[in-house]
Amino acid sequence: MFDVLVYLYETYWRPDACPDHAQLTRKLTAVGFENDEIQEALSWLDGLAAAGETFQGEQGADSLRVYAPAEIEHLGEASVGFISFLESAGVLPGPMREMVVDRAMAIPGAPLDLEDLKIIVLMVFWSLGEEPDALILDELFVAPEDRLIH
Repeated sequence: MFDVLVYLYETYWRPDACPDHAQLTRKLTAVGFENDEIQEALSWLDGLAAAGETFQGEQGADSLRVYAPAEIEHLGEASVGFISFLESAGVLPGPMREMVVDRAMAIPGAPLDLEDLKIIVLMVFWSLGEEPDALILDELFVAPEDRLIH
């Protein structure tokens, strides 16, 4: 499923540029994705759109997110830490954080792989039509061992 999401991000750049589900399914099949993987990704994207409508309320700047034990178990410590890092850097406001948590909880298996969480974060930005700044893109795409120390 994550390969389909990355393909959509790289190909369409905006969610409103994507064709309807039927046409998109044909295109993704032609590219070589399996039908199960396509349907899982499209269903996940539908949930992302619904989360975007649900979590667009305002939260105070001093609000605190307390994770439920089930969320910590499902997300894993590395993912919770990464979400906290993005929040503290000021690039993941409360409503977007809630979208990330919601969509991460929709992924089967625990704990969630940190690389998968990074794709989820990227897709939340994409779904809202926002471009993450260059430093955040670096965090999302460049493996720590490949970073140059200045």
